[in-house]
Amino acid sequence: MPEALERIAGNICLSDRFRGTWERRNPLNVPGPFYGADTDTCGAGPLVAPRHVLCDARGQEFVYRQAGDRDGLTEILDAAEEEPFGDYAHDGDDHWTPESVREWWAGRGQVRAFAERLAKEYAENDQDWDRDRVPALRDFAASIDNGELEGYLRNYLFWLTERRSPQEGEALPDLSQP
Repeated sequence: MPEALERIAGNICLSDRFRGTWERRNPLNVPGPFYGADTDTCGAGPLVAPRHVLCDARGQEFVYRQAGDRDGLTEILDAAEEEPFGDYAHDGDDHWTPESVREWWAGRGQVRAFAERLAKEYAENDQDWDRDRVPALRDFAASIDNGELEGYLRNYLFWLTERRSPQEGEALPDLSQP
């Protein structure tokens, strides 16, 4: 599936919206083809892509769930289109390695703690803008806890090593060992 989604993204007339660089990517981005890199702090991404994009504590956007279908791709493309500096990118497959994905996964406790801490802070805030982000932050934390993110990352590891999606029944790489 990643190859199909990336092809679609590349064919859509949004090339000027994907000027983000790997070196400036937000470390909270979930490994995958799409990522936010030093975006603006207007927060439009979570409004148009609530199941895929969040803002960190400074207000910069990151992809917390990679696209798995056309709807997800549309949301991420909408977030990229709303980003005035064009600081999204779709070349993550060229940069992520099995080792760096495993490293990111090993640090998931910090990522989860960030999501929980910000959700708690925003839930207690009197501004609707912040409170509206609480469900997505909790969704991000839940995806770490319920196996959704682990399943995605194991499939992504397969993609990185084989450059194809796994066939039904094929063993997926383990995230904890090379």
